[in-house]
Amino acid sequence: MNHLLLGLASNPSLPPDLTDRLIAITVAGTDADGDADADADADAADDLASALTHRTDLSRAQTLALAARRDVDAATLVHGGGLTAADIDPAIRPRAALALLDADAGPPGWARRFAEDTDAWRRWTLASCPDLPPDVTEKLAADPDLDVVVELALFTTPETATRLAGHPHAEVRRAVAANEATPPAVLAVLATGTDANPAERCLVCDREEIPFVHDPHCPRPDCILRAGASCDGSHESTVHDTQQAALQNPATPVEALTGFADHPSILFRRELAARTDLSPQLCARLATDPDPGVRGELAANPSLGESFIRALATDTGYDVRRRLLHHPHIPLDVLTQLADLVRVGPTLLPRIATASAAEVAELSASPTAAVRILPAERRDLPHAIRDALAADPDAKVAKAVAPHPGLTDTQLRAMVATHGVQVVAGVAANPDASPALLADLARHDPPARKALTAIARRADAPAAALITCLTDKKARRPAAGHPALPPSAITGLLTDDDWHVVEAAASNPSLPAGVMREVVAREEARAAAAAGTG
Repeated sequence: MNHLLLGLASNPSLPPDLTDRLIAITVAGTDADGDADADADADAADDLASALTHRTDLSRAQTLALAARRDVDAATLVHGGGLTAADIDPAIRPRAALALLDADAGPPGWARRFAEDTDAWRRWTLASCPDLPPDVTEKLAADPDLDVVVELALFTTPETATRLAGHPHAEVRRAVAANEATPPAVLAVLATGTDANPAERCLVCDREEIPFVHDPHCPRPDCILRAGASCDGSHESTVHDTQQAALQNPATPVEALTGFADHPSILFRRELAARTDLSPQLCARLATDPDPGVRGELAANPSLGESFIRALATDTGYDVRRRLLHHPHIPLDVLTQLADLVRVGPTLLPRIATASAAEVAELSASPTAAVRILPAERRDLPHAIRDALAADPDAKVAKAVAPHPGLTDTQLRAMVATHGVQVVAGVAANPDASPALLADLARHDPPARKALTAIARRADAPAAALITCLTDKKARRPAAGHPALPPSAITGLLTDDDWHVVEAAASNPSLPAGVMREVVAREEARAAAAAGTG
């Protein structure tokens, strides 16, 4: 892999004539054959072509040249909007043609062509495309390859899903249960297992003598059975997976799922607790579930009512209270009580994001630092509250508010003087930090590594700060691609030991055009020499 060329391929300042030359290099690499070096060149050419297909400034001629090179490149260009059906011959570029069908931009005739294709992968890909002609859907529903039928079941229309729900293979029914277009009545039957015509086969009994339980640590490299898959004639593991898919499907009527509240499977009860259409009766049953994971899922459920929130606030089960803190409708008094008991971390809680001005003022004036931190994570605070939190004696509060816009350099420097390295990364992320302040932060002693990474990712980072960022392993990569880095420094990074840095430097729009030309010329000369000795 040539990381110099890959970087150039994504460089927004790459001159158009160099794009042409890079495309020519990909063609030359594809034409090479014979030894291991030629194979490596072909792989490198493929990587380079893939990078070039993502450019947004390709000319029509360049787009067609890349599309003519390789089917997968043409498919990428289709997804990027660079090619239409008029540009594609499905016989030569089937992936690209399928990509157009997937975008609902290919002619129906192509769908009929691929439905008859001898390549099962193409039929499988077609099966997930939207708005297929009815005759194509019929053909795919009867496909001899099970994977094709399963894929169709996942994405097909309500009518076809209803028909496939009675398919003799349990794997197809599992896919129907996951399809949100499947009618609710059908999903209810699949969830409860009340179908009068049970499935005849599953992946397990297709391959093994039953009864059979698949070893979750199966050593067979060609085995496709899921871990724990089993069948005693009732296809029990696939039926289990079908019920789980129906539980996860929002189109399944919750009335059909009430029996799962007492199901022996913890997984099922957790899936049920995560649904947003639970009745109060179901919530009450799940709130007393013996598994804390079930109660935790319920605590995070945005449809949970206040009475249940207050009840779960006293639950000391693992993770229940933490998840409750993230509930968008948690009463403020409950939230403040829990804030001092449960570690929230550097995040803006949903309830805090929607707090009123009066609530924000109340929280900001709390005597408890863990409560003051909560509004400090907002970025739309009134000036007086923002300034008060910036001057907070608690380092964690100051750290949380440090990135808030509107703070002056004087305030930011005061925070650093008071709290030191604890707030430097937050100050470095402040959009109003001046270039001079950023340069000082980059030189902070002791060094603040996270601050260097934050500075390197800022569009307004000054060159002096970026030079310092190059001394840090993590910050070096984003700094190498920063346009404000001096051209001489960028050029020096083209030979760096870290390929991430090399690629970032080569993609830097401030890399001199002359250097770009030298890099391309060297590669052209190397390729020509290789061709001459081949």
